[in-house]
Amino acid sequence: MSESTRTVYLDGGEEKLELKSYTLTVVQGDDEGRQSTRESRTTRIGSSPDADVVIDDPAVSRLHASIEVDEQGYLLRDRDSKNGTFVNGLRVREVYLDDATTFRMGTTEVRFDVAGDEVEVHFSDREQFGELIGQSRAMREIFSLLERISSTDATALVEGESGTGKELVARALHDHHEARSDGPFVVVDCSAIPADLIESELFGHVEGAFTGATGNREGAFEAAEGGTLFLDELGELSPDLQPKLLRALENEAIKPVGSNETIETDVRIVAATNRNLEHEIEEGNFREDLYYRFAVVKITLPPLRERPDDIPLLVEHFLEDANEMIDGDELDISYQTMEKLKRHEWPGNVRELKNFVERAALLSRGDQIETRFLDADEPVPSEPEEATESAASMAELAIRENLPFKDAKNRLIEEFERTFWARLLKQTEGNVSEAARRADVHRKSVEYILKKHDISRDDVADDE
Repeated sequence: MSESTRTVYLDGGEEKLELKSYTLTVVQGDDEGRQSTRESRTTRIGSSPDADVVIDDPAVSRLHASIEVDEQGYLLRDRDSKNGTFVNGLRVREVYLDDATTFRMGTTEVRFDVAGDEVEVHFSDREQFGELIGQSRAMREIFSLLERISSTDATALVEGESGTGKELVARALHDHHEARSDGPFVVVDCSAIPADLIESELFGHVEGAFTGATGNREGAFEAAEGGTLFLDELGELSPDLQPKLLRALENEAIKPVGSNETIETDVRIVAATNRNLEHEIEEGNFREDLYYRFAVVKITLPPLRERPDDIPLLVEHFLEDANEMIDGDELDISYQTMEKLKRHEWPGNVRELKNFVERAALLSRGDQIETRFLDADEPVPSEPEEATESAASMAELAIRENLPFKDAKNRLIEEFERTFWARLLKQTEGNVSEAARRADVHRKSVEYILKKHDISRDDVADDE
């Protein structure tokens, strides 16, 4: 056991990991001198803007490596990177780091140092919180946090990919708040409402406030009085509305469109986004003060591919629901099929897994789920050249998988982005500045998109 970490079992079955914070310092590479002090149990390192520690190196994969703290110490894990992770000249899959160890990714060298500040990470003993399910440490850490904040009115920001269960977090916080659980739970999807109507949707309006306002209408804040307001896709909120929302949060009061009257509110706010809001702040698309007003408590849901040990528990739960839908013998799942599910990438995360199980249960003719209905053995497109599906075929796939329109649209946009920029970069022989000029997009935005989709300008140029 490491001297810097220790696991303690508390009364009631809760688990606590005591660790010391650590510092990552770039000692060689384009980011030389950059330093990040980490106090979390898991740190993701890569070129993606969504990584916890971002490395600006074309030879570094989007999610290249991670550091995971356990009772044994600080585990450096390569995440199937293209160019590998090296310690003392040896390529490693997993290795526990000693203090002052240097590791290399691409052309970048990073030194790991134990900082010394004591940090506690708590893990709940439960495997379910509301409709969220998981037995992995990542999920039990989230459950512990939700247990501590559910009875408060703290504003929470939930981050995570589409399908990870962000709305389920908001619903669980609402249902576990003794004073608010009997009140309304109101959802506003900021991406689904036209920009000229979102203010009225949130704050309401009075008769004659604008063309078509034939009467008074209460907004989401009033509708959620005494309960919880869940703002989904917060990153889609227009810049014009952001200061008005900030004022409403700070004053705990709203002013309907077209009215001079101020209405006090009693609402718990939970917001969610699958965007990197810190990057949106850098790009000037999101207000920094509004971000910090929402991120009083920040909850980051891991993608399903990073917690495969939760898949058996989730499948069992979804199978119970599916068996209630079908008229016949209860279905089961074989060990081999389960292992295939655990190896699948699940780009649609838990929602995709749920849809697969339901479809397989409905179409199965035996007493077990059949892998061919789950498509678990089909590869997931990851390279730009593989994104060749037409809009029509993707729409058919989305309908067959029962994907919500928003998720289907996001998937199509991502595939378009991969194909568009890969082909444009081929034309410019990997010249990002020229590609940005032709597309009439700022170079920084192009670099963000390339990192987001793990498109290497060198790989694209070499394919000519």
